[in-house]
Formats: sequence, structure tokens, C-alpha cells
Amino acid sequence: MSQKQDNATAYWKENLRYLAILLAIWFIVSFGFGILLVDQLNEIKLGGFKLGFWFAQQGSIYVFVILIFVYIRLMNKLDKKYGLDD
Repeated sequence: MSQKQDNATAYWKENLRYLAILLAIWFIVSFGFGILLVDQLNEIKLGGFKLGFWFAQQGSIYVFVILIFVYIRLMNKLDKKYGLDD
């Protein structure tokens, strides 16, 4: 394999690793906190609302938006690392 192809393979492996980690975080927050752990989290109040309810209604959306910005930052660093930034 050429060096260019090796770099492309390494780039996509790292990209997929980032995606897997970020999607796992989103899954844990949306499904885990919003559905599975809702009763335990409802014992805690956040702004007058039960925390489990908040994660199910708002928190998972906020976390998703934050993860988008984290992904952008990670991809910008990855692009620079492999010389793909313009």
C-alpha cells in the first residue's frame, strides 16, 4: 500500500472511533438517563424539574448539540493531523 492509502485508512479508523465514542455517549444520555435510570434520577431536582424528566425532555437534545460541536473540533484536529485542512 502507498503512504497516501495508509494515511486514508488511519484517518477513517480514527474518525470511526470518534463517531463510536460520541454515539455511545449520546446513547447513554438519551436512553440510559432518559429511560432506564429515570426513576433514580427523578430523586434529584434541576431547576424545579425532576432530573430524569429533564434528561428525557431536554438534556439529551442539549448533549446531542454539544456532541456536534465536539465532533467538529475533533475532526478539525484530525484534518490537521493528516494534512487535510485547507
